[in-house]
Amino acid sequence: MTQIITNFSDIYDQYDAAFVDLWGCMHNGIEAFTAAVAAMQKFRAEGGIVVLVTNSPRPRFSVAEQIAGMGIPTDCYDTIATSGDSARSAMFQGVIGDKVWFMGEEHRDADFFKPLSVLDNPVEIKKVPLDEATGIVCCGPFDTQADPDINRPEFLLARERGLKLLCANPDIIVDRGETREWCAGALAKLYTDMGGKSLYFGKPHPPIYDLARLRLAGLQLLSSEPRIICIGDGIGTDVLGGVQEDLDTLFITGGLAAAETKTVEQPDADALTSYLEKEIMSPTYAIGFLR
Repeated sequence: MTQIITNFSDIYDQYDAAFVDLWGCMHNGIEAFTAAVAAMQKFRAEGGIVVLVTNSPRPRFSVAEQIAGMGIPTDCYDTIATSGDSARSAMFQGVIGDKVWFMGEEHRDADFFKPLSVLDNPVEIKKVPLDEATGIVCCGPFDTQADPDINRPEFLLARERGLKLLCANPDIIVDRGETREWCAGALAKLYTDMGGKSLYFGKPHPPIYDLARLRLAGLQLLSSEPRIICIGDGIGTDVLGGVQEDLDTLFITGGLAAAETKTVEQPDADALTSYLEKEIMSPTYAIGFLR
């Protein structure tokens, strides 16, 4: 049964490292959550390692710049693993060919197409119209407020041509401040539901956890079998991913599921139980907000 806790410090002495979500956990898409920053600083001061594990389609250097602008300082984390880096690696290894139809925002997602220095002989990727493409790169919708169904005509054509869709961000929705937006995961789900093939690299899928463990091991600060907890507000991404990796989880109820769990400062216990039963999920712990 999920235990509701008051502060992360109530349990963090059980763990060597935390895989921590960003959006909805450390920030709201606009500014940092100061209590969450303080909690991670305190965990690190006690010897804990913080790996920010995000479904952002951006490379980690781009995410670091972005979150600094939101007020998340470098002393509250050790390293970053992004869905974008996992997906970029696959793209430059040619999993969807070398001619791609790009879905996303050019100004936001330009860094996705910067070559990876860690790969030998990366495939040279060219953006082309859909009817010339060998695959689809989906970093997000063209319009984050538009119903994903507007993409059906293009997806029908892509499906008939047998194109694979590389999803750089499996999130379905996010809340930017008070505004809810569609993400790449919503488009990938639609394409899959229509009979197309979508490839996923972020939470809750294994590639991003493999990357997070590599980032953690690269710090050379812990033993070969560190005790890890996954923290985040996405029941179908952060919590599900942690469960599938056989890791403990801390569910932040005040994010995407705030209404369903009746979270003000803390979740309502009965509402939380009902929500988790509906989702068929049992995180190890729950808390209203990371603090």
